[in-house]
Amino acid sequence: MEPIKVGLLGFGTVGSGTFDVLCRNQQEISRRAGRGIEITRIAVRNRAKAEQRLGDALRTVELTADFASVVNDPSLDIVAEMIGGTDIARELVLCAIKNGKHVVTANKALLAVHGTEIFEAADAHGVIVAFEAAVAGGIPIIKVLREGLTANRIQYIAGIINGTTNFILSEMRERGLDFETALANAQQLGYAEADPTFDIEGIDAAHKATIMAAIAFGIPVQFESAYIEGITHLDILDIYYAEELGYRIKLLGIVRRTKKGIELRVHPTLIPAQRLIANVQGAMNAVLVYGDAVGATLYYGTGAGAEPTASAVVADLVDVTRLNAVHPNNRVPHLAFQPDLLVNTPIIPINDIISSYYLRLRVAGQIGVLADITRILATLCISIDVLLQKKSEAVDANQEGEIDIIVITHKTLEKNINTVISHIEALSTVRSRVTRLRMEALN
Repeated sequence: MEPIKVGLLGFGTVGSGTFDVLCRNQQEISRRAGRGIEITRIAVRNRAKAEQRLGDALRTVELTADFASVVNDPSLDIVAEMIGGTDIARELVLCAIKNGKHVVTANKALLAVHGTEIFEAADAHGVIVAFEAAVAGGIPIIKVLREGLTANRIQYIAGIINGTTNFILSEMRERGLDFETALANAQQLGYAEADPTFDIEGIDAAHKATIMAAIAFGIPVQFESAYIEGITHLDILDIYYAEELGYRIKLLGIVRRTKKGIELRVHPTLIPAQRLIANVQGAMNAVLVYGDAVGATLYYGTGAGAEPTASAVVADLVDVTRLNAVHPNNRVPHLAFQPDLLVNTPIIPINDIISSYYLRLRVAGQIGVLADITRILATLCISIDVLLQKKSEAVDANQEGEIDIIVITHKTLEKNINTVISHIEALSTVRSRVTRLRMEALN
């Protein structure tokens, strides 16, 4: 049987890694796919760099700077999009679909923002859009959610799905570094970009959480409804206090089914230190999925990098190759549920979620302060689980006699906590803004 022909858009870290893995493991991959898979055309921005990278492989590959010519090439069966971004990538992917080509992509931003349009176009033209590499790199979480756990009613997913932020938080906890120093280390080691905004502000994790929510619950992708909070405001004190109280702080992507609708949120979260996911360190990823039949399952591995991500891309190429001749009605749906059976379950606003909370504030060390704080909490029927007082570490003489108060509450509505915070900050004895972090037991 003739090999299936692939056109590659982009030859950066993931694109070149995909080419390397495919070439190195060609024999194994062909045995699994039932036919060969060949990258025959590559669209590149820097031809000289690509030529140097390819070396002798240039004999079998055509390089071009014309990206549109690849998606319009009638000899190609699959287009693998590795350029990133949401504008040009969207145009190229939709053009490839219109031309009857299957698409493999690692572009989580593209799918989180334009996924509904792209999947509808793919269904209309009878082609596959495969995107295993878009979430958690080398961890096959898309296949798990879409196929492995298909018998389950998914209750929630909680994931460490951004390696950069997990590395930074690990550095802060293990080495006592402040956020800026930990970020600089991440950049020096190549874990963070020169502009790390997408990572540290939680946007990257929110793209991935959006995709997982759509597959887990059979809803359209709706990134615009996600609540997103990054880690830039975290203080090393919160890392210390969380540890003392038996918790670790992780940036989690959380999607949860509730009676009111779907929670879709990304934010720093306190997790009990004994949970396996709380002990995922460095730049690693982990995704905890809870299904009604199987219970809790945990998936751990490398979430980024050339070859881990390429592993997922090549797996998608193999899947598409196997399913190329299968009637579209007999393929696994893009979002696990049949396209006409997706539901518009609402995404719950962050003010309406229910959680336990960690609150930290600095107050004047005088009688009556604690009574004022507990009175405010009691007014809104919020009970205290833990209350901790710590002498302030401030060295400024003007701040002598101040103490840090840390409160862990029982579960309550987010909007109630917002009211509590505004009332506490209005007290004349309070010397700082209130730091608020949400908590997840993940039982």
